[in-house]
Amino acid sequence: MTTSTRGASRTPAVLVLEDGRIFRGRAYGAVGVTFGEAVFSTGMTGYQETLTDPSYHRQVVVMTAPHVGNTGVNDEDPESKRIWVAGYVVRDPARVPSNWRSRGSLDEELARQDVVGISGIDTRALTRHLRERGAMRVGIFSGNALPDEGTMLAEVRQAPEMKGASLYEEVATEEAYVVPALGEKKFTVAAVDLGIKGMTPHRMAERGIEVHVLPATATAEDIHAVGPDGVFFSNGPGDPERAEHPVALMRAVLERKIPLFGICFGNQILGRALGFGTYKLKYGHRGINQPVQDRTTGKVEVTAHNHGFAVDAPLDRVSDTPYGRAEVSHVCLNDQVVEGLQLLDQPAFSVQYHPEAAAGPHDAAYLFDRFVELMAEKGAQRA
Repeated sequence: MTTSTRGASRTPAVLVLEDGRIFRGRAYGAVGVTFGEAVFSTGMTGYQETLTDPSYHRQVVVMTAPHVGNTGVNDEDPESKRIWVAGYVVRDPARVPSNWRSRGSLDEELARQDVVGISGIDTRALTRHLRERGAMRVGIFSGNALPDEGTMLAEVRQAPEMKGASLYEEVATEEAYVVPALGEKKFTVAAVDLGIKGMTPHRMAERGIEVHVLPATATAEDIHAVGPDGVFFSNGPGDPERAEHPVALMRAVLERKIPLFGICFGNQILGRALGFGTYKLKYGHRGINQPVQDRTTGKVEVTAHNHGFAVDAPLDRVSDTPYGRAEVSHVCLNDQVVEGLQLLDQPAFSVQYHPEAAAGPHDAAYLFDRFVELMAEKGAQRA
């Protein structure tokens, strides 16, 4: 929820957490009121990709990097057609952007898209508070005539929580579209959009894949009509416990034994489809510097994350599921959270993080190649 008007950086602003902690600063972006879940991102760069990631829908993002906006905004880096964050929190915004691709300042772009933010606060103290207390509801209030603290706190506590929220349909495409293969077409993939980032189908297109992006409401018949060599389930916002339709759709794909790949929300959907539970992390993983181990190779990767929920699957054994044996393929080395799943008896796997590297490192790009290999193997079996 956001109400706003364009404003200047000297306008006072207040950030109010649902536990009563208050930070005072200056308006950044639009002036007005916004509510969401307070989360922090540890990325030192890539703020434009973060802002336009649909998985951040209804979240107020706190940047741990102190200087934000140095390169302005451009037309090449957005991951979707709009900014999705509910609010934005920075310590020291750039006064003058400088980059050869820049077409304007971040402050101006936030204001243009009516995104309420706050600057000039101690984001390190705020981040430590969220690490200790957990992600929670927050409100940003800016303007020259603000309500009293009690009124602001009451409004924050009336805002909806992230746990139990069904949000993926709010960010997904309403109409199917096609991203053509770059160069020779080798495979066709049906991609279920639960909040897909633009770079994801591009990474597949680079590998000769024609990607048919389908709405979140797509049916098994819609997928079958594409004639896919593989099926992909994307990232997205909200509580996976509320994603009944994607889970049922995933199970229909597994029953057909079509090569399957899922990212982020798609990993949680695969977990639920296999019979595992999901749970909300205390403060989540967000940023482009998270260490993950690929347990199938032993390799440690630096990876990009954006998730507040995780799959509850055993790390120490292979599990029996309705679709064959499954195991945890990737794990976060910071806290042992499940970061990937794979089936051992059919071609299906998923990861909790973002191998498309937008923004972020390229350590996990091989996962798209692994998907290609599964489709090639399945095609060879059919031949």
